[in-house]
Amino acid sequence: MEKILDRFLRYVAVDTQSNEESESQPSAAKEWDLLKMLKAELEAMGVETTLDEYGYVMGRIPGNIGKEVPAIGFIAHVDTAPDASGADIKPQIIENYDGGSIDLKGVPGLQLKPSEFPEMLHYKGQTLITTDGTTLLGADDKAGVAEIMHAVQYIVEHPEFKHGPIRIGFTPDEEIGRGVVKFDVKRFDATYAYTMDGGEVGELEFENFNAASAKIHIQGRNVHPGYAKGKMKNAILIGQELGAMLPSLARPEHTEGYEGFFHLISFKGTVEEADVAYIIRDHDRAKFEARKEMMAKAAAAINEKYGSGTAVAEIRDQYYNMREQVEPHYHIIDKAVKAMEMAGVKPKIQPIRGGTDGANLSFKGLPCPNIFAGGLNFHGKMEFVPLQSMEKASEVILNILKLFAE
Repeated sequence: MEKILDRFLRYVAVDTQSNEESESQPSAAKEWDLLKMLKAELEAMGVETTLDEYGYVMGRIPGNIGKEVPAIGFIAHVDTAPDASGADIKPQIIENYDGGSIDLKGVPGLQLKPSEFPEMLHYKGQTLITTDGTTLLGADDKAGVAEIMHAVQYIVEHPEFKHGPIRIGFTPDEEIGRGVVKFDVKRFDATYAYTMDGGEVGELEFENFNAASAKIHIQGRNVHPGYAKGKMKNAILIGQELGAMLPSLARPEHTEGYEGFFHLISFKGTVEEADVAYIIRDHDRAKFEARKEMMAKAAAAINEKYGSGTAVAEIRDQYYNMREQVEPHYHIIDKAVKAMEMAGVKPKIQPIRGGTDGANLSFKGLPCPNIFAGGLNFHGKMEFVPLQSMEKASEVILNILKLFAE
């Protein structure tokens, strides 16, 4: 079998950064490179596989136990986040990690430090894969892709491994909230599924944020500054004023657990006009709706002060908390817990402070909790993944299949 590390390094070498500004699906043509590669690899292993016009790879492996059991799907996304470059990734492999700081050699003086990321110390003695400081790594979610493919390879090379029907899914554009918008659940034909898209080893999640985006266009008025009194409307300052109307502690850097937030992700502008983008998050649906209303009222207050049409807000829901869809099928959580314990992993059930394809799939009728992929510090240059966590995740996939086959 190909080593999971070699497989992971092959996948991160392919630039698959998604593009929020694009209206196509996949949003970036380069995502097709990895999608086509995965289709070819599955077919080479003898797996019946399709790749449709929307960029969904779907594989089917028939059961081999002679009795009816639910078809179980495993899903991961191929795109990487727009937050940092995903091109020309140069991974560093740190064997037998000693607990110290790690030089990210692509940027002189930049280090991955346990003093800033104490969770690094959980992995002393293991093999860590880091970035070189110039790009993200892509463990979100190419670690999940590699883990699923590694499990598939084991299954096809070990016909004695007993399992029910298996479904494999790889999706584009998860990082921009469009991962499964056109995913055909009926064609996928799974009874239950798991996304391999969580964080560090042991994470198991069936609750996620309710999510919305807010884009506010601010129309100012530029006048020569020497003659601007009573006339100029500085769109940059008005955008700052709108942000000041939101609670200052309701930001990602001040929140944890079930606490929601407003997150300013982009501010572009001049005196004449500006565009401001936020994401709005909360696990509680009522609080989520209240946050959206607060944003709308802030825009309305700007218009009342500066004139109608000064702030035009577009607020769109992105996904909802999957708990209400998954909890009635709690046995799939129980099986994931048992599968982790069988692999020697301590399960940590917790809410996702983010989203997952599994949320939208659950609302499409496919209950789909989220299992760890093993990586940490996603979406940035401090991203890393322990090799042993990827190995454990692949083992958990096999154990889930065993449990459903029993």
